[in-house]
Amino acid sequence: MTSASAADQGFSPARAGWQGGAVDTAYRDLDEASQIEALRRVALAAAEEFGLEVARMEVALHAYNTTFRVDTPDGRIALRVGTNSRSTAEHLRGQQAWQHALATQTAVSVPDPLRTVTGEWFAQVPSAELGRDALATASTWLPGPDIGGDLDPEQSRALGSAMAQLHDHAQVWRVPADASLPSQAGVLLGEEDLLSGWPGFGEEEREVVASALARGDEAISRVWAGQDLVPIHADLHGGNLKWHEGRLAIFDFDDARLAVPALDLANATFYLREPSGESEAALREGYAAVRELPEVSDADLEALLAARQVLLANDILSSTTEVFRGQAVEYPRVAAARLAGWLASGRFERTKMRL
Repeated sequence: MTSASAADQGFSPARAGWQGGAVDTAYRDLDEASQIEALRRVALAAAEEFGLEVARMEVALHAYNTTFRVDTPDGRIALRVGTNSRSTAEHLRGQQAWQHALATQTAVSVPDPLRTVTGEWFAQVPSAELGRDALATASTWLPGPDIGGDLDPEQSRALGSAMAQLHDHAQVWRVPADASLPSQAGVLLGEEDLLSGWPGFGEEEREVVASALARGDEAISRVWAGQDLVPIHADLHGGNLKWHEGRLAIFDFDDARLAVPALDLANATFYLREPSGESEAALREGYAAVRELPEVSDADLEALLAARQVLLANDILSSTTEVFRGQAVEYPRVAAARLAGWLASGRFERTKMRL
């Protein structure tokens, strides 16, 4: 895997408002330890709203969002603070309701969300450092380690099967009346194009990004045409998967949206793309064993992979999390080089190069 895999695997689309002219907050300027401590205070207040008796709280992951492991007398809970997320209250209700339905109605292993003492799917906690109210969710804890990086063929096959089961369920499940899920709105999900104007690019890189963005939007229009939009996870990679005793589990539904199943397949393929193709083939085999693969041409699938790259590079520029702010110096150029390779060859590869 490339040296940029930390940005690929650990970063999910943030959509948080780039600080190069947007709103600055005290949180953005804190070092990692101070960011975590500020969010711990939010998490402790949220735990009260969920009625949790906290015996111990430790950070599990500080990245796009920040998740704390909470030990209680009744068991272990995952409590996530929406650090960079732009999920609204209605989106959280949709995400958590779908996740609960999956946990109780399917064989897919997902965390079961908790409700607050007032019956809400999330807690809302003011944060002086963030400069806004933070939304936090809680769910049961999944056993086993995060896969984190590359998936082997066995894990990829299991992911394909689980993805297909998610899509089967999505065909019949309906978003509750008090909830919503965002719809796909082009490559950048309706957010500002920060990448094209990034000052670290030369003219050739700007042209590559502009061309990739336009072709990605065209591919989305073709693939979406005439299709019913259904809930998809939209962020199935090793950072959102666990592997325990030979069984796969899926978590982090913060990017869940209404789209077409082909997008889930493409986004997962982005992270599995490597020279041998074994894991990518296993993903498709696992999916096809459950339901028919989504109809998408090879060219459009490659364009959706490239679209994922554009989105990741654009969104890393908006992250307030300290580790991603450091990666934002190099990752856009890696992305531009990968996109140039796709434009020249028709196949997207996750290799590191320079234009």
